[in-house]
Amino acid sequence: MWLAFTSPFARKVRIAAHELGLAGQIELQETDPWTDPRLRAVNPLAKVPTLVLEDGEILYESSAICDSLDERAGGGRLIPRSGRERRRALRLQGLTDGAATAAGRLFAAERRAAPDPMSPRFEQAIAASLDALETEALSTEVFTIAEVGVACLLGYLDFRWPERAFLAGRPGLSDWWTAVADRPSIIETAHRLPAVTSPSSP
Repeated sequence: MWLAFTSPFARKVRIAAHELGLAGQIELQETDPWTDPRLRAVNPLAKVPTLVLEDGEILYESSAICDSLDERAGGGRLIPRSGRERRRALRLQGLTDGAATAAGRLFAAERRAAPDPMSPRFEQAIAASLDALETEALSTEVFTIAEVGVACLLGYLDFRWPERAFLAGRPGLSDWWTAVADRPSIIETAHRLPAVTSPSSP
């Protein structure tokens, strides 16, 4: 799998793989998606994560890759098979993916000299998403794609802005994050900086 260790979406796939017992079956290929032509050759968008399957099939986007991994593990573990639980899991996946995208764009904007007029919108999206997640009953025992997505969002916020108290005033979310912090899938997929950081990389 092509990835950057700074990407919350690549981490999402790695957490999912750990939770499903498939981490050892995925070979990791670190890349800089902003500069590596090899990635563009397999994914026209040049985005991470990108997974190349054994038969040569290529999957883009973390949601599609996680769905494939869940299917490989028998199905219904990360993504419930039907009903309200399935809809909830997919809804929270969409929410956390959107908030993580906003966080990535905000981080990139803050590193540029010129202000970005979209930054307030990104900040509002992150705050509103955290407020919504505060009302959710997240499991500390069984991880669906909902819990995986929340972990990735909170982990990315901690990674990029360790000085900001994003969870202040959100005790339920804060307690959940503390409770799952020593989960093997969280520990073993921690973000880290690459040897050379692209000036544009989120």
